Amino acid sequence: MFDADVVIIGAGAAGLSLAHRLARPAPGGRPLSAVLLEAPPGPLRPPARTWCFWEAGPGRWDPAVHASWTRLRVHSPDGRPIEAGIEPLRYKMLRSDDFERLVGQDLARHGRVRRIEAAVGDVEARPPGALVHARAPDGRALAVRARWVFDSRPLTSPPPARTTLLQHFRGWFVRTRRPAFDADRVDLMDFRTPQPAHGLSFGYVLPSGPHEALVEYTEFSRAPLTGPAYDRALRHYTATVLGLDAFEVVGTETGVIPMTDAVFARRTAPSVFRIGAAGGATRPATGYTFAGLQRQTAAVAEALRRGRGPLPPRAHPTRARAMDAVLLHALHSGLVDGPAFFTGLFSRVPATRLLRFLDGGTRLGEEIGIGLRTPVRPMLRAAAEVARLPRRPAP
Repeated sequence: MFDADVVIIGAGAAGLSLAHRLARPAPGGRPLSAVLLEAPPGPLRPPARTWCFWEAGPGRWDPAVHASWTRLRVHSPDGRPIEAGIEPLRYKMLRSDDFERLVGQDLARHGRVRRIEAAVGDVEARPPGALVHARAPDGRALAVRARWVFDSRPLTSPPPARTTLLQHFRGWFVRTRRPAFDADRVDLMDFRTPQPAHGLSFGYVLPSGPHEALVEYTEFSRAPLTGPAYDRALRHYTATVLGLDAFEVVGTETGVIPMTDAVFARRTAPSVFRIGAAGGATRPATGYTFAGLQRQTAAVAEALRRGRGPLPPRAHPTRARAMDAVLLHALHSGLVDGPAFFTGLFSRVPATRLLRFLDGGTRLGEEIGIGLRTPVRPMLRAAAEVARLPRRPAP
């Protein structure tokens, strides 16, 4: 039996971010003992992946940033490029291996968070705290008693929702023989891809040099593709659209992100909370999660240090989630054409304002202005329809 003030379950982006914030000393805060329970190697451990986000100026994770950019580009289905600078923001790319290495070094340096490899089973409410049951890699039963528990494990399925789409993708890390990429800009959405019967698809290019990039094929639709289907789409995109004639695939990544207007429970027992995607950190209309979980974990760490109740805040404002619900229904029902919708937004709204909107940092007047630059009648119809839709379990 171990005892701690805080137990963090899971060593993905959310669990490691909270551990990192609790490990570093903070002026005026009370010291806390913490245990990070991370899954042993195997199916329970999250695969290597890439996270992207934007922020102004230097940030907490800069030592682990793989690449960053100040220019974004969107391609319309007919090939028209829309490019914009986003200064003072920078679009930043983190690879999970680099992120884990940085956090691991800081945890070892400060010694305030104990890391234990174990597969977590039940979390039992034991007032005034909770008891976490786990099993070590050698089969031994472990138990950790804590005042507060933060669970970052992914849900097996999202909660009931009016609309659920999946953002699913496969990416190739490619290396070319000849210079092929402009390392100064990201192709955020390239709609020069064959569009599916339902939803939308696009290419996504994150260059880290003239010869190297992460090239992804992404769909917003009802169901993922098979592995061969993703590879066919990537071969078409790299050869026909990007014109890459000779390159090596040095790595891959695959992911599925629910895009849903479900309401995620942030508290499952008096002392047990969810953080990260399981706690609603994913922005419903985009699938971006990293910035939302940073807001969550920063608020939780501050509350713990001040001795306040550490309920994780909503990662995205109520107004933003309501607008996302309308957009998801409009895309799901076919009321709007996805490529035309996003191309129109990027061509009519300043990029920095649009990114602030996607982070929930715009004022009501700015949001009305953005709304007027969308297909107004279809979006109003979607708003009227979504208000009457029942919430159903995800398929």
